[in-house]
Amino acid sequence: MASDPRAALDEFVSALQRHFDAAAGRRSELDPTVVAAYDELASAFVAYDDALFDAFDEVTPFDLTDDDDDEDDDEDDDEDEDEDDDDEDDEDDDDDDEDQDQDDDDQDDKPDEHHPAPL
Repeated sequence: MASDPRAALDEFVSALQRHFDAAAGRRSELDPTVVAAYDELASAFVAYDDALFDAFDEVTPFDLTDDDDDEDDDEDDDEDEDEDDDDEDDEDDDDDDEDQDQDDDDQDDKPDEHHPAPL
């Protein structure tokens, strides 16, 4: 049975507000009130996303991941950063080549003591 997307949205917004209130009143890093509000928010989001899809064949731009998935993503991010560094080095090399070409062009325009400028 599909749930009403409007009711699911209202519950999602309420869960956001409860999570905010819990976070604002946090008493410790693992405050059970914040943890419970976090879990309720995640559940309300999934219910809203499912109801939205069932009613309108539409999805939200958000994706919930498990903590285990986050660790895998962190490892992937580290690999991506290494690749990005390599790409940036290649771009820097290209820039150096362009600078050298420009310097060569500039030198062609300047007379030197062996080749005076034409009149």
